[in-house]
Amino acid sequence: MTTGRPEPSVRREKSPPRSAVVGISSLAGGHKTLLIQLVDELKKIGRDDIMVVVGGVIPPQDYEFLRQNGAHAVFGPGTFIPDAAKEILTQLNNRLE
Repeated sequence: MTTGRPEPSVRREKSPPRSAVVGISSLAGGHKTLLIQLVDELKKIGRDDIMVVVGGVIPPQDYEFLRQNGAHAVFGPGTFIPDAAKEILTQLNNRLE
């Protein structure tokens, strides 16, 4: 979801029923705060079933924090896009089983 606004807009923009994944891209910090806000907003609208992925310029020491707070996958600098896609698809398939 790219809105250009700093605050979460999940409440105001209804999530389509088939949404399965939402991603956060962080280039200048704020990924911890954004993740927590997004996960909270998804819970408020009853969509905590949506997989959340985070990518961008994220320090490796933040990966565990992000995973513990709702990120299903974290992709840092240098991530090979096909590998990221494979991981996301694998997790989605596992959720369907």
